[in-house]
Amino acid sequence: MTAPAVSQRSALDKYFSISERGSTVGNEVRAGVVTFFAMAYIIILNPLIIGTIEDHTGHALGVPQVAAATALAAGVMTILFGLVARYPFGIATGLGINTLVAVTMVAGEGLTWPEAMGLVVIDGIIIVLLAVSGFRVAVFNAIPDALKAAMGVGIGLFIAMIGLVDSGFVRRIPDAAGTTVPVGLGINGSIASWPTFVFVAGLIICGIMVARHVRGGLFLGIVITTVIAMVVEGIFGAGPSFVDGKPVPTGWSLAVPEIPHSLGGLPDLSIIGAVDLVGAFTRVGVLSACLLIFTLVLANFFDAMGTMTALGKQAGLTDEHGNLPDMKQALIVEGAGAIVGGGMSASSNTVYVDSAAGIADGARTGLANVITGVLFLLAMFLTPLYSVVPIEAAAPVLVIVGALMMGQIKEIDFTDFTIALPAFLTIVVMPFTYSIANGIGVGFIAYVFMALASGKGKQVHWLLWLIAILFMVFFAIDPVMNALA
Repeated sequence: MTAPAVSQRSALDKYFSISERGSTVGNEVRAGVVTFFAMAYIIILNPLIIGTIEDHTGHALGVPQVAAATALAAGVMTILFGLVARYPFGIATGLGINTLVAVTMVAGEGLTWPEAMGLVVIDGIIIVLLAVSGFRVAVFNAIPDALKAAMGVGIGLFIAMIGLVDSGFVRRIPDAAGTTVPVGLGINGSIASWPTFVFVAGLIICGIMVARHVRGGLFLGIVITTVIAMVVEGIFGAGPSFVDGKPVPTGWSLAVPEIPHSLGGLPDLSIIGAVDLVGAFTRVGVLSACLLIFTLVLANFFDAMGTMTALGKQAGLTDEHGNLPDMKQALIVEGAGAIVGGGMSASSNTVYVDSAAGIADGARTGLANVITGVLFLLAMFLTPLYSVVPIEAAAPVLVIVGALMMGQIKEIDFTDFTIALPAFLTIVVMPFTYSIANGIGVGFIAYVFMALASGKGKQVHWLLWLIAILFMVFFAIDPVMNALA
């Protein structure tokens, strides 16, 4: 029985290039689990964003239905990306794009949910065609190395910001508070909730694990912090952050770390396939529908590209110019995530920046993705079990990863202001606007104008000029839409 096992391991190693990338099967499995726990919040959060909003017919997708579809789409696409692209980049419903679909397309433009998801599918088809044609790779190669590094740093800050906000360590100050400060520390400047205390404890634990180079340290950090959270909840009973529709600032953000009443049940997949590809064009007009698609394409196009750049550099998988090998097929599979996500009524699926947690724990190959994807598929049936892990236990990992990704800033020459300003804007706009695409767009626009002003306009690749113009249209899309209306 020993020989077949060795042969099987060799085939697995060869297919995923595990040894070649300096990893082991054990590392990939463990890191795949870490990535899942860093991403799992989307199964709870996505239903709250798109599952509760009614379209003009009074139809809502439903929370349990969206949760099941979200987990299924993430599982299928993450496994597919791991098997085809062979990189450890998890895929799930893109935050920001799901809000665009729900708030702008359904609540604002009056589309039905099938019509909105139809536009998402069309967006995915366009993205795939652009990848097949080689256009996405050409754009990627035209980006200066310094801006690629700035994307990585900006995404690191964005990840850290997500972790700090999700944990309640950083909170938005309500406008009614009578202050011009937009965010603050905890509640009234103090760590006044047990969930945030758990986050701080987890941040210290994960930081020590990384500093001491503990194998699987981030995974152990999540497990230990979850145990602490369960003990804290058992003693102090912080409860959820919303009770009867009213906010409870001292509660747990999403999942409450309690022993589940059941292990799981059958998922409700009734919304899968509820897509209308042509309805939006007749409801809001061809031009308006095309502008909505343009917005989706531009956001998807650069969000994924920036994320893959940062993750590839963090994993040490890029070349000296920050380019990933076999980028084209990776972009094709990633583009298919919009088609699958729209078809399943879960919104566009894209590469997840939270995959950086698994990479920091040792993920280097697509095998980690396969593990993450399988856990997403199991999550359809085991929601009560996985939801024991609160976001406050996973958030410390995001902050740690943000700190690690800051190291790329040394690749930017800040003594040359023609690159310093675009790089700086790329870095800060991402966390400040909660959008990777916004940061990339502002950075590109600043880069071409700084080059033009300094007499270096002819040195800028024509694709960057084109993209800068497209982003200017993108940022002006609301006034354009209002003018058309």
